[in-house]
Amino acid sequence: MLLTSVIEADGAFELEEGKNMSKTTYPLKLPLSVKKAAQRLAKEDGVSLNQWIAVAVAEKVGVVETAAEFFKQRSGNASGTGLMKFLRKAPKIAPEPDDRLR
Repeated sequence: MLLTSVIEADGAFELEEGKNMSKTTYPLKLPLSVKKAAQRLAKEDGVSLNQWIAVAVAEKVGVVETAAEFFKQRSGNASGTGLMKFLRKAPKIAPEPDDRLR
């Protein structure tokens, strides 16, 4: 398949012709309930299960990479030292019952 990029536009993916896109195979084991739900959603979208899963993974990768870049920019020049200084000023109170580690 020849592509230059995959572009997300309003939740849809558009493919542009240009260069070779490499593909690889990965044996994916899903719980039966997840597979059935994915099959149903793929059918509703009118695509194969393989294509639906590939798009779902691509969406997740985009979200994680976007979030990582956001937090990297947001942190600026912040350091762990500054965080520890901030945390030392926090009041010494017990966590709420719902906030405790179990």
